[in-house]
Amino acid sequence: MSVGDPQQHEALTQQELEDQGSNPAPLDPIGAVLGRRMARRAALRGLFGGAAVAALPRMAEAQAGPVSSLGFQALPHGVGTRDAVPEGYEVQVLMRWGDPVLPGAPAFDPANQSAEAQAQQFGYNNDYLDFFPLPPGDATSEHGLLVVNHEYTNPELMFAGFPDARAARRGTSEAQFRVELMAHGASVVEIRRENGRWLPVEGSARNRRITGETEMRISGPAAGHERLRTSQDPDGTRVRGTLNNCAGGNTPWGTVLIAEENFNYYFGGQGVGTGPQAAAWKRYGFVGTPMYSWHRFDPRFDLAREPNEPNRFGWVVEFDPYDPQAVPVKRTALGRFKHEGCTHAVSADGRVVLYMGDDERFDYVYKFVTARPWNREDRAANRDLLDEGTLLVARFHDDGSMEWLPLLHGQGPLTEANGFRSQGDVVIEARRAADLLGATPMDRPEDVEANPVNGRVYVMLTNNGNRREGSTDAVNPRAANAHGHVIEMIPPRGPGGVDHAALTGRWELFLMAGQPGVTPGASYHRGVGGDSGWLSCPDNCAFDSKGRIWISTDGAQAAAKVADGLYAADTAGEGRALTRRFYAAPTGAEVCGPLIGPGDRTVFLAIQHPAEERGSSFDTPSTRWPDFQDGMPPRPAVIAIVKTDGGVIGS
Repeated sequence: MSVGDPQQHEALTQQELEDQGSNPAPLDPIGAVLGRRMARRAALRGLFGGAAVAALPRMAEAQAGPVSSLGFQALPHGVGTRDAVPEGYEVQVLMRWGDPVLPGAPAFDPANQSAEAQAQQFGYNNDYLDFFPLPPGDATSEHGLLVVNHEYTNPELMFAGFPDARAARRGTSEAQFRVELMAHGASVVEIRRENGRWLPVEGSARNRRITGETEMRISGPAAGHERLRTSQDPDGTRVRGTLNNCAGGNTPWGTVLIAEENFNYYFGGQGVGTGPQAAAWKRYGFVGTPMYSWHRFDPRFDLAREPNEPNRFGWVVEFDPYDPQAVPVKRTALGRFKHEGCTHAVSADGRVVLYMGDDERFDYVYKFVTARPWNREDRAANRDLLDEGTLLVARFHDDGSMEWLPLLHGQGPLTEANGFRSQGDVVIEARRAADLLGATPMDRPEDVEANPVNGRVYVMLTNNGNRREGSTDAVNPRAANAHGHVIEMIPPRGPGGVDHAALTGRWELFLMAGQPGVTPGASYHRGVGGDSGWLSCPDNCAFDSKGRIWISTDGAQAAAKVADGLYAADTAGEGRALTRRFYAAPTGAEVCGPLIGPGDRTVFLAIQHPAEERGSSFDTPSTRWPDFQDGMPPRPAVIAIVKTDGGVIGS
């Protein structure tokens, strides 16, 4: 199915849209690299006669009776209308779509929604979560600011009268479009734990709503570029709103980084195939009939009328959660692509390194290295630190080595002869620049996070149904990677610690997802059996204070007929890659976040789009989670999972 065919594209679901891909000629995709490397390792160890799991010796050498540091009983697989946690844990619903955020916000009324009300209420499809303690810097405080991204909207589940997603996205009114626009962005909500329960602080003056209309500043090499200038902003330095914020991150100086992902969903019209930017639009997946038909109501979403407006999206946005009046800033030095997360590590020399994935089949893993160390003594001195530095893209090699290729104007193919007249051009077309450098196309890279305990960087590769037979071999027989996998990137160490800014490193496999004994190539610790523990479609991750990984999934229900959830595993020792299912989402939902709370005593999760399934609608949803009230639609929500005895999660 061609994403460029408007008739076919019109019927695509969210999952099917993500299954496409806009890299026209991926060079040496990660599946082929994995296959060659695993084949080499297996041959050296004489393992060709064994099962695919034998190709991962670090996962396969555990003794009988594997030991995990995790103390909970793993949940069985399945799909249901309600969510589930292990015995001894409870789920607390903290914030739901429509709950009041700003002081004086009206109560949620699904039958009488308005843009004005939604701009004051909790937005839709919560994704990235973060917690900023009060007072700032107190890592033990269970009082602070919860920051939440609002990625996209499901009008068929938000508004009555639509039989399915296709009808809703083609038939919404202008008033409903305005509600959707205001349901995007982010929320900042003051919360605290009292008597064992997490609760929002009602009417807090610290609360904030950022929407698709919030004014933002543009900084870095693309600020003022002619391709960012519009009729409303002839200087190219200001933009209204942020869209499709997926995962995110933070900085050592206490600001938020929210990451714009599938921005192509919002722009369309007859101009998509014409004009000097047509090729650039195609590389980012723009089509004449996009997932949303907002261009019917607002000219800034019509490519024929405002051809530069899309160039103002696809960036990382920084703002100060402690200051409700702070103007968010789109940091263009970090590159323009479908950002899934932007998480930091501090290199041995004090420079800050931001890891990022471009969430599409056959696209790339990036990092950004600041030009100078961050200032620990003066927070204000770091205000524009992210405007100067080097954007790099990863190339993986068969022998387990890797290198980071700088995207710098004037170096290699990034010259005027190839259409790059400045660094602004490079960051605006970061994907094409990475293509020319020969970066390794990946299987839909999503969250990329550094483990603070072992210094390794974990890449969630959700899946890639487009991989073909040419990238398979005897020990990696999956022609279509429907279930995804997780890679560890290993930066070098020096006398001062981990050198995250290095231009070279190593990589290893952590796990290959899917059901052992059923899915070809599925590989974990040998203690993961065919009935429990295995996962599909890794999406986001987090680490607790022990360095254990917590992996949330997106797409498992479609790929493996099990509900999406949260899984945990040790990253070292006997329990390495011995995954256990900790949380099961309600039907149709995706699990995002995750966020390990203060003292490892809470796991916060963002539960997106419950009931997002074919045939499910506002009027007849497949679940009414979390309220389960007649007339109340399913509502994306942030939950807090705690132990009933108040103890440490996972102990």
